[in-house]
Amino acid sequence: MLEKLQPIFSIIPQVRSPIQRLSFRDKIKWTGIILILYFALTNISLFGLSSAAVDQFGALRAVMAGSFGSILTLGIGPIVSASIILQLLVGGKILNLDLSRHEDKALFQGTQKLLAIIFTLFEAAVLVLAGAVPPSDPSFTALLVAQITLGGIAIIYMDEVVSKWGFGSGVGLFIVAGVSQQILVSAFNFLPSATSPGVPAGKIPQFIYLLTTGAPDFTLLIPIFATIIVFLIVVYAESMRIEIPLSYGGVKGARGKYPLRFIYASNMPVILTSALLLNVQLFASVFQKIGFPILGQVSNGQAINGIAYYLTTPTSLSVVLTDPLKVLIYAIVFLGSCVLFAWLWVELSGIGPKQVAKQLHQMGMQIPGQRSSRAHFERILKRYIPGITVLGGLFVGLLAFGADLTSALGGGTGILLTVGIVYRLYEEIAQEQLMDMHPMLRKFLGD
Repeated sequence: MLEKLQPIFSIIPQVRSPIQRLSFRDKIKWTGIILILYFALTNISLFGLSSAAVDQFGALRAVMAGSFGSILTLGIGPIVSASIILQLLVGGKILNLDLSRHEDKALFQGTQKLLAIIFTLFEAAVLVLAGAVPPSDPSFTALLVAQITLGGIAIIYMDEVVSKWGFGSGVGLFIVAGVSQQILVSAFNFLPSATSPGVPAGKIPQFIYLLTTGAPDFTLLIPIFATIIVFLIVVYAESMRIEIPLSYGGVKGARGKYPLRFIYASNMPVILTSALLLNVQLFASVFQKIGFPILGQVSNGQAINGIAYYLTTPTSLSVVLTDPLKVLIYAIVFLGSCVLFAWLWVELSGIGPKQVAKQLHQMGMQIPGQRSSRAHFERILKRYIPGITVLGGLFVGLLAFGADLTSALGGGTGILLTVGIVYRLYEEIAQEQLMDMHPMLRKFLGD
């Protein structure tokens, strides 16, 4: 079925891959250019947007790397939504693709880009027509949809540029940029608060101001401490790993270790779960608009009942006391989705026991004192990978959920993702810099 879409794939513009290995300086340059472009686009306001517009998805805004009211209102939402659909289809064997084959991987990537573009147009239209991004005048409806669609497509290609010409991925880079900006503004904004004129809006300036007036509010520091604690826990968890000893059969005495990280599926489970919850809120607005509020009713940009209400992120410890059922249902769905997407991501990204065993066997590696065979490698890896996949997905889900309850700056999920992405980006940059300094190492590793 996907092969029939090949003519469409050939029409869709693509970012050309570099014909030779890029230097460390070139990758930094392209990453920096895209980052500057991203911040520039977040400051381009939508023409024709109503001044009374309210951000209905503020709790997930940082995770989706979007800026409400700007041309990048959608953020990475369409990219992640397309990824969720394809992962479920491939994981359920509805689409029979072997991502270890170059042809199938190309089909997967082409389909994902096409789906992302379709989702961009669809979500832009839904946001405007459902009133989440209301026009100041009905005549501006089509113009608003066009502007949001244009910004969404720009994000898709900016992500592709970073993936091919920069460090990491655009999705990760945009999340880090959005969350970091939100943390700095929330913590250090000295400008007056909109609700309390004369009082600084930032948590730290506001605490200092109230301290000087003799009425300190120590609850203002809870989000600061929550942010620091989450940061430290994630850094520690990123360093946890199981190391499987290896030896190279072709070279006597050549030994090494294959590390299996505790957070084996990285932060993708939380990103995909957040996108899923965002779509629940989005469709709740759609169904209410057409007169069938089957997912719950939405008032003033917030779900007030139904499934959408129970799947809205709780952002305060007080909710545990006022509505414990909501917190319980949200926790079960959030954590269950994180575990499910962790398993799917491991299977579909080629880091499952079967795929890793095949790679190690083809490289001529073996476990010291054990016979070298693909089946034996797979049996050893099956002892660890499924377990750490489930535990890692559950861990990142618990950490994000707990941090959201404590109102951590940037959102608990945003902090979790940012620290994990920056940690891996640092490792990639350090490795790239090392290879530039020692070209012989690059040749030895076959890069």
